[in-house]
Amino acid sequence: MGLMAKTGTTTQGLRAAIERSGYYPALVAEAVEAAVGGEPIRSYLVHQETTFDQNEVRRHVTVLVLTDNRFIVSHTDEQAADSTSPTPYATTSTESVKLGRISSVVVSRVVANPESYAPGTLPREVVLTIGWGAVSRIDLEPAACGDPNCEADHGYTGSSTADDLSLRVSEAGDGPETVRQALAFAQAVSEATAGLDR
Repeated sequence: MGLMAKTGTTTQGLRAAIERSGYYPALVAEAVEAAVGGEPIRSYLVHQETTFDQNEVRRHVTVLVLTDNRFIVSHTDEQAADSTSPTPYATTSTESVKLGRISSVVVSRVVANPESYAPGTLPREVVLTIGWGAVSRIDLEPAACGDPNCEADHGYTGSSTADDLSLRVSEAGDGPETVRQALAFAQAVSEATAGLDR
């Protein structure tokens, strides 16, 4: 599996990162630039992933852009010819989210040898999850009381989790610079959403 991620703060840098990913750069750049419009870019992250699905190689690119007012997500996937299209094709989509709608920014870090962890050491893996309420997952289970002999129906208990975007980068698959870039982008989003009136 090959992965690539780049981060930065300029329109030209964003275009260059999309081109370096090598994944239909004209298509991806046009979709992202149309979504960004004339807004200045505060930060971005380009993440390209290649997966193997049986006999097929599939590529996917995610572009995340942070402006002063919005968080923009773009996904592009390639598809093999099928019953709807006699030729291979790509699907690209963009979503624009007002910063005030972002309800959570979760950064999960996986570190090796935690007993000897030193501040500033790069995690071996980072998972960035950003939620804004478009997709939620509800996990339910039967509720119970402390009485082991109780047979009453106590209904259900559970939790609701915002899970709109989840992006994983690892030192082994992507290299340490990519992990560093993902952390920098996560910090930029966290800072941009801190203290916003909801």
